[in-house]
This record gives sequence, structure tokens and C-alpha cells, in this order.
Amino acid sequence: MLKGKVALVTGSSRGIGKAIAERLAREGAALVVNYAKSADVAHGVVGTIKSEGGKAIAVQADVGKTGEIQRLFDQTTEHFGKIDILVNNAGILSTRPIAEVTEESFDELFAVNVKGTFFACQQAAQRMSKGGRIVNISTTVTNLMFPNYGLYAASKGAVEQITRVLAKELGQRDITVNSVSPGPTDTELFRAGKTEEQIAGLAQMSAFGRLGRPADIADLVAFLVSEEARWVSGQNIRANGGLA
Repeated sequence: MLKGKVALVTGSSRGIGKAIAERLAREGAALVVNYAKSADVAHGVVGTIKSEGGKAIAVQADVGKTGEIQRLFDQTTEHFGKIDILVNNAGILSTRPIAEVTEESFDELFAVNVKGTFFACQQAAQRMSKGGRIVNISTTVTNLMFPNYGLYAASKGAVEQITRVLAKELGQRDITVNSVSPGPTDTELFRAGKTEEQIAGLAQMSAFGRLGRPADIADLVAFLVSEEARWVSGQNIRANGGLA
């Protein structure tokens, strides 16, 4: 149970982030639902949490900008008084051959996926009390040689290394830091730009012959932020149905 805890989930207006926010709220945590553009959708998540008896607020912030990350944490602590749990879920995906990646697309993706995670972790490191929890969302793509995913895989590889180092830096305060690497998961982001044939092929790569569901990832995150996971830190856990 997470009663009395305050959790911030970046990019939590839809998809995996939404599932994580709602799952942690059901465990008793007060939620900060972060979004970049989808205000109505984010407030819908807040409404769902409140309708089930939980506490939540929506805060707009582009995590690709360090000033907005600081404002996000300021508003979290101003409203709830503290932060106990950070889930760095916000991310963007770009698929193209490495030979065709532009500097602009590189900078845009790394700003959100790497800089956003890094400086949100920094804010958490400065503000969290003893026993806090940080979970960074990576991807199983870092363990696969998928063509056209070089830029995305590079960004998430950085996330995994940030996780490992920060776990050592914060261990003396009993703060755990882990990353979760989903496989193909049935979200709007995953389906965008893919044919039904491609989606079916990816589904068959798992041991269960299906896509992951956002709830599959949210359940693992809920464990990692719980007291029961106090001895798990510095790990990258692949939640991919046996894909790799």
C-alpha cells in the first residue's frame, strides 16, 4: 500500500503512463499527472482517480526543458508538501535509419528521453526523503537490433545507465532507482505508423503470442515503488512477455 505517498508520473495522460498513475492511485498514493499538451486528457485521468476516492492534480510541463521540470517539481511539493515516488515515463519515438537522422530530430528526442529523465532524477535526488522510489521507463529495443530504432535505442540506453549510477548515489538514503523496459505494448504510440501485419508479427514475438498491455507494465512499477521492493535497486527489468 502507498497510502500517504506522493507520486509524480511524467507523461501520464495516456498509454503506459496513464495506467501507472491510475494503478499507484489505487494503491493509495496521491498523484501528479504530468502532460505536455493534452490538457483535457490529463484532467480526465485526474477525474478518474478522484472518482475512485483518490487524490490527484494535473500539471503541464515539457520535460524537455529544465526550467519546466523544476516548475513541475515545485508545483508538486507546493500542493502535496513532498515527493516520494518519481516515474519517468515521458518519452517520444522516432524511427528512421541512422543515415537519415537529422540533428534537429536527434536534439528533440534526446531532450525529452534523456535530458528530461536526467534532470527529473536530479530534482528527485535533491528533494526526496529517505525511502523514496525512482523508476525510469526504458525499452526492450535496447536489447534488440531493430533497424530504424538506432536513435530511440541510444536514448534509452542512456536512461538505463543514468539509472545504474543514480542507484549507487542514493542508496545510502534508502532510495531505490530502477528502470523498466517494456516490449511491444498496445498503446496509441506503439500503433502509430504500423500496419496490422506488423503489429501481429510483433505480438507473436512474445512467449504469450500477444502484445503487452499498459496494465502489465503498471503492475511491475507498482511493485518497484512498494516497500516490498526495498532490496531491488540499480536494475533494468524487461517486462516483455519473454520477447528477449
